[in-house]
Amino acid sequence: MKKCGILAVLLLLLSLACGPSYAADAPFHIGIMTGTVSQSEDDLRGAEAAIAEYGDASSSGMVVHVTYPDNFMSEMETTISLLTGLADDPLMKAVVVNQSIPGTTEGFRRIREKRPDIILLAAQPHEDPALISSAADLAISVNNISRGYLIPLAAQMMGAKTFVHVSFPRHMSVELLGRRRSIMEQACKDLGMTFVFETAPDPTSDIGVAGAQQFILEKVPTWLEKYGKDTAFFCTNDAQTEPLLKRIVELGGYFPEASLPSPLMGYPGALGIDLSKEKGDWPAILKKVEESVVGAGGAGRLGTWAYSYSYTQSAGLIEFAKRVVEGKAKINSLRDVSDAYGKYTPGAKWNASFYTDAGTGVRNNKFGLVYQDTYVFGKGYLGVSSVEVPEKYFSISK
Repeated sequence: MKKCGILAVLLLLLSLACGPSYAADAPFHIGIMTGTVSQSEDDLRGAEAAIAEYGDASSSGMVVHVTYPDNFMSEMETTISLLTGLADDPLMKAVVVNQSIPGTTEGFRRIREKRPDIILLAAQPHEDPALISSAADLAISVNNISRGYLIPLAAQMMGAKTFVHVSFPRHMSVELLGRRRSIMEQACKDLGMTFVFETAPDPTSDIGVAGAQQFILEKVPTWLEKYGKDTAFFCTNDAQTEPLLKRIVELGGYFPEASLPSPLMGYPGALGIDLSKEKGDWPAILKKVEESVVGAGGAGRLGTWAYSYSYTQSAGLIEFAKRVVEGKAKINSLRDVSDAYGKYTPGAKWNASFYTDAGTGVRNNKFGLVYQDTYVFGKGYLGVSSVEVPEKYFSISK
């Protein structure tokens, strides 16, 4: 009996050393990879919302959650390994990545080699549409084509005369981000606004997140002095949004919406807002943030989406994946995607369409684009989601 007991313990230790053990109670599992709180908190919170509803796979639930490294550009093999490891779970039926950082395509390819039955969904890809579409069943990105026109339009409606776009080379090499920047520049020209491009440090470089944030804190006063207080700012990085908002609230200027909009994107940290009691209640979150913005003198100058895009991507795509596995949704239906998103965004309208390549004019039915209306604190919705974007902007390349 003692030998059997020792053997059992050794087997248990061996299984723990080899990786996580998955509960068999759920009929199937859905894996999701997100960033950490420091890089993309809303992505992670959306995954947590799905876990709260459907349970953690390690405790007889449905969802397996892993996070990619903060310094993901230099640790790409770690990302790929984490993704590939999800396919070792015999109950795994779908994998979602939000945001789909570099390495996602290769990770999906390796999953496909091991488990061709697993559904692969890429949220907010950092890799080009054609590349991620070669491996994913469906990719969903914020509609940076339409927003390239709509964000400067929103800035002008708020009162801005100059539009400052803040980014760095890695982001500008991303197809949709580069195209959005080019569209913004042309939109500003057409709207009679001044367009300015300013370069900031990449948070994944040696300077790190803290250094990149400090740069923004120090530069915004200089930019406002140079371009004037009727200047709207837009940055492509989540981590740099908080210091940007902090300075705009303090010193002036406009902020139509974040690159990945949310009432939680930068506002709580910039304004010192405690939202622990409102957690998961987006109307309550929006109301409390609005009260803080207005109280700080930012009414009419700062905007967002009423519901977090990044949160919805995580929770919504897990819901969509679940419905596809259960035969209640079709993998190529943007209407089904919007319906799944609607579960977490009551009252919000999603505009969804497939991506069209600027060079070839060919529609990519594996790459969807979505967006919501802009909500300005102290003013309300601007109604830009109902604006028809001029056709000329859809053919502008980066």
